[in-house]
Amino acid sequence: QVLDFGWPDMHTPALEKICSICKAMDTWLNAGAHNVVVLHNKGNRGRLGVVVAAYMHYSNISASADQALDRFAMKRFYEDKVVPVGQPSQKRYIHYFSGLLSGSIKMNNKPLFLHHVIMHGIPNFESKGGCRPFLKIYQAMQPVYTSGI
Repeated sequence: QVLDFGWPDMHTPALEKICSICKAMDTWLNAGAHNVVVLHNKGNRGRLGVVVAAYMHYSNISASADQALDRFAMKRFYEDKVVPVGQPSQKRYIHYFSGLLSGSIKMNNKPLFLHHVIMHGIPNFESKGGCRPFLKIYQAMQPVYTSGI
């Protein structure tokens, strides 16, 4: 059984996608004692770290003794083999996902409207001082607006 849950490199998956991935992994693992999950990633390993970290939170909800041992083994593998989740957005989404599981965060399906963006001060990203900011807005992983520099 092969499932493709891909998303663009250097992006964090939508929370709905993280939920789908964790549910599919859990369903497969609980369907048979000999079932295993193999994760493959063609991009940076931080994306894989998001999935592993999310599933570690997900599987802890109803952990039996066997699941607790499996979680420990997965944690050791994760720490030894998978690059830690490094992008700020990836870390933030793991916290969002954890909040969804605990009930402290609810998903909002209502439309979100961006009315304005305010930058306080000028960041100093260049050696001469200042920066040349631009704004790119995505909707459902598709760019819908790019400002001029």
